[in-house]
Amino acid sequence: MVVFVVENVANSLRGELSRWLFEVKAGVFTGKVSALVRDELWQYIADKVGTGSALMIYSTNNEQGFSAKVIGNRTRTLEDIEGLLLVKITSD
Repeated sequence: MVVFVVENVANSLRGELSRWLFEVKAGVFTGKVSALVRDELWQYIADKVGTGSALMIYSTNNEQGFSAKVIGNRTRTLEDIEGLLLVKITSD
């Protein structure tokens, strides 16, 4: 299972994601794809995000049962503290 959340991105990027995933709400995509497809989609998003932002949450075999990546959002960063993924909120 994978979830992508994109904000302030081109409609063409959202259109490409909708070819592979279900858009449950504006900018929120979810589905079940292989790890290869997931990584290729993340690379595509990274190339096309521009001034927007994106978050990817995906199932993995760890203590929390998921992992995440973020790109473009400078107010929220992901911190790995002894294998536990936490969100750090900073002010500009």
